[in-house]
Amino acid sequence: MRRLTDQGEHAIAELSTRYGVSTDAVRVMLEAVRRGNGTMAQFSHPEFGGSGQWMAGGMTMVGDMFNHRLKATVVGLADDLSRLLASTPLYAPDPVTAGEPTTAGEPGPSRRAASGSWWPAELGQPSSSGGQNDSRYAVFPHHRRLAVQDGEGPVRVHDTLDHVVGGVQQQQGSRPGTLSFTSQHGTFTVADLPLVSPAPPPSPQPSPPPSPQPGRTSAPPTETAQTAQTAQTAQTAPGDADAVLATLERLGDLHRRGVLTDEEFTAKKAELLSRL
Repeated sequence: MRRLTDQGEHAIAELSTRYGVSTDAVRVMLEAVRRGNGTMAQFSHPEFGGSGQWMAGGMTMVGDMFNHRLKATVVGLADDLSRLLASTPLYAPDPVTAGEPTTAGEPGPSRRAASGSWWPAELGQPSSSGGQNDSRYAVFPHHRRLAVQDGEGPVRVHDTLDHVVGGVQQQQGSRPGTLSFTSQHGTFTVADLPLVSPAPPPSPQPSPPPSPQPGRTSAPPTETAQTAQTAQTAQTAPGDADAVLATLERLGDLHRRGVLTDEEFTAKKAELLSRL
């Protein structure tokens, strides 16, 4: 357990007196609230009825579920500790090794991955880490990142979005990669979080239309239609055109003599003209 400042020791003593529990019980609850980033806590202590869970503004469970006085004590103590963690330096900073740079406002070793850590070094030191079966995880709330590795596979880094990760769950004997976590929004799995690294494969792009071959160009539709019409017209040979004109003259003579009616003459004329 991390070393407390004088203010932290004084706060624990004061809360112990106020809630009528031992300083050891207050320390256990403080550490649980700290691990839950001030919004949730999973704790276990005889004075709190054994194992239990607290969530800021949400559900609280204690071992003695019908002991409403104990539940009120846990809620009040956890709420006060959450506010103190946000406003008071309860923990003493970790000592910085000589020659090691620190990030402004953050103790060096507590925010920096130790040599040989399996997660990316730029994420620093996780707030919590562990493993079950063939999977392991590390939570980095300051970066909103969750690192996960299944067996000897690649390390996957996910964006935790607005989740405040408070615990991990996995059924014994389940396959790797089935880790699920709890937050202020309930239970979620790694699959519910966006993958940051390695980058997800890009979406397939539609294939561009084939480029025209050198020396070959496609004629516009109007030009193609005109060419087809010209070719159809060219099928009538010059000799055939003369025969059509001669037939038209004979038809006109027959129409004038009354042999052909107006309808018959018009139909035959249109037929012959279509052949020109």
